[in-house]
Amino acid sequence: MSDLVIRAIRQDEIPAVGAMISNAFDDLAANHYLVPVAAERENVMAGFFTLESETAFRQGRIEVIDHPDGGYAAAAVWFDRETDLPEAEAYMERLEAIAGEHFERFGALGELFEKNHPTDAHWHLAFLGVRPSEQGRGLGGALMQRVHDDLDAKGVPAYLEATNENNVRLYRRYGYQPMDPCEIYLPDGTAFYRMWRPAS
Repeated sequence: MSDLVIRAIRQDEIPAVGAMISNAFDDLAANHYLVPVAAERENVMAGFFTLESETAFRQGRIEVIDHPDGGYAAAAVWFDRETDLPEAEAYMERLEAIAGEHFERFGALGELFEKNHPTDAHWHLAFLGVRPSEQGRGLGGALMQRVHDDLDAKGVPAYLEATNENNVRLYRRYGYQPMDPCEIYLPDGTAFYRMWRPAS
């Protein structure tokens, strides 16, 4: 994977990153809970991921691997949680405009994450998306390792919420361990798995 080029995005690329992550995450149970209407799901989720990524762009890190045919092969969106995280301007109003009739479900997601988020200083891997055709090539791992190296040099841990047990096994290979409690649940029973990576 040494020939991979990983780069930080420009601000004007944020919507494209949001759209790519929405496409990569389209089959996740959480996305189906948030937007049950299949015809609306990818567009609504793209708006949500774009909104979240605006904050990460200001206080965090968004890096991508470009796809040779255009767009992105993979993207990682990190929040810097070593200090208080600012909320995007008019966040709730914009989220309601994006989510429409699904807004309450996004509220449930936000409450779940806020209630169960670690309080120790860390970096939060919010979204790690790989284009479906590019999965299994180690692109997500390469994006993670780049940031992990920097965090380890500073002695800073990392956190994420895995979306399924297969991802839990993947993240274990990169030093993440299940927290206690590990599983947290959306109202419909969809689980997320809280994982913590101590600095090494």
